[in-house]
Amino acid sequence: MTSTEAAAIALQDHAALWSTGEIRANEVVNAACDALVAGLDTPGLRILAARTRAEADYDVHDLLPAALDELGLTFYPIASVAGQEAAARALARRLLAGELSPREFTFRIHQRYGHELPLTGRLAELDDEYDVLEYGDRTVDQVDAEVTAEARRLGTHPLL
Repeated sequence: MTSTEAAAIALQDHAALWSTGEIRANEVVNAACDALVAGLDTPGLRILAARTRAEADYDVHDLLPAALDELGLTFYPIASVAGQEAAARALARRLLAGELSPREFTFRIHQRYGHELPLTGRLAELDDEYDVLEYGDRTVDQVDAEVTAEARRLGTHPLL
């Protein structure tokens, strides 16, 4: 994967995470800056990357759709099912990159989507399993391994 492909995936992930309330707008601006440095360049991306922290909370909502469109990426409407699924995949990639533990990953998925999102239903069940490990016959390592396998399934889903 080239650095521009990685930057596009990272920007798409940040956009999905922002649209579901997982991250703040200034993190999307930082991802836009990283995308510029990696070699992606469009007028909308430059405008988005130029926002200050103070401006980000006010401007990202208006600037992000156009910047993503210019790059051939998808803007997921806030609270859409497709956006929730994209955010779950982004969190899975964060787990696979070592940025989240399996336990934190399942907790965040379960807290955000409960058992309602079919794509992540098994992860919500695994979060429940962490809570009852002392009463069952499974170990943390076994549950971690299953969570990681689920993350691989989600994280390798084609994005671009």
